[in-house]
Amino acid sequence: MSEKNADDFIIIAHRGASEYEPENTFSSFDKAIELGAQMMEFDVRLSLDNKLVVVHDPRVNRTTDGRGRVRDKTAQELLALDAGNGNQIPLVEDLFKKYSGKIKFVIELKDYETEEPVLELIEKYGISEDVYVVSFSKRILKRIKYFEPKITTGLIKVLPTNIEKDCSYCGAEVIAVLKYFITRKFVEKTKKYGLLPFAWTVNDKVQCIQFKKMGLTGIVTNKPDILS
Repeated sequence: MSEKNADDFIIIAHRGASEYEPENTFSSFDKAIELGAQMMEFDVRLSLDNKLVVVHDPRVNRTTDGRGRVRDKTAQELLALDAGNGNQIPLVEDLFKKYSGKIKFVIELKDYETEEPVLELIEKYGISEDVYVVSFSKRILKRIKYFEPKITTGLIKVLPTNIEKDCSYCGAEVIAVLKYFITRKFVEKTKKYGLLPFAWTVNDKVQCIQFKKMGLTGIVTNKPDILS
């Protein structure tokens, strides 16, 4: 999956089409597909009973009608919460069941110990060619590569510092940097290292077009229809 046509520009739907629907929910992912996203990004955490659940924050307070830490609740307790407009918090496996073959995935690992169970599900559904496994944690990515070297991984950073060193350490092929720090020099440098550069989170069409002209591989956006 790391081999891309130079003319491709990948639109990654950030937590689905989260500008239009509650983030990290089935309605948000359905909307992302409707709007033509090539990939959908979602966040993975562990429940109390070690189920892989799709939720961004360590606590459920912001995105649901519940309170407390994700890690302190069973999957059944988490799925009983309202994640917006009647949506449930999805299980990762349910996303793969519903969307495999329809769209590719960017899987952001938030918790340690998610590495092996995520890889097991990727293997179960035969989607290793259709995923990026990404994280802010170099340690998590290094463990992913240890268990499955062929999986495409991506390092998320705020600042574009120590790119070559950090990606070399964890084996990442993809680098995603906060949009404010994207420059033509950054794009040229990352491509020189053989990396695929992305910007997050880009919701302005003019900025998106500028990044495309710079040669970015793609963007992460809340608006998958940003170039429509």
